[in-house]
Amino acid sequence: MDAAVRARMKRQEWLYRPGKRLNLLMSESVLWARMCPPEKLVAQLDRLHGVVGMDTVRLGILPLDGALPLALGNSFNMLDDRLVVVEDWHAELWLDDAETIALYRRVWDTFAESAVFGADAQQVIARVRRSIKA
Repeated sequence: MDAAVRARMKRQEWLYRPGKRLNLLMSESVLWARMCPPEKLVAQLDRLHGVVGMDTVRLGILPLDGALPLALGNSFNMLDDRLVVVEDWHAELWLDDAETIALYRRVWDTFAESAVFGADAQQVIARVRRSIKA
């Protein structure tokens, strides 16, 4: 097993830790992007479909046909309301002041209001998966 596979498996262990929760929002457009061979994309979509409904994961999808309350910008991660990591092409910004964290919380909450979760998110994933000719 190569190092990349071991690293992915290690990250996925986090999904099964009791007392932890991953809140994730993504645009449906990400699911449609053909960044890898079809068989790998199918496997990734199947994995996403499977994590919907786990106690440790809350996966929301911003549907393509839904209204967006804000323009999509850079991706960001919020870690326990103590740190925001913003990813850009050339750098990561680590932001830890309370005012900035509150701003990113409001952005996340605003997008979450337009996202679909649970069975509706699974339907979006399934629709994309059906479109792939593997």
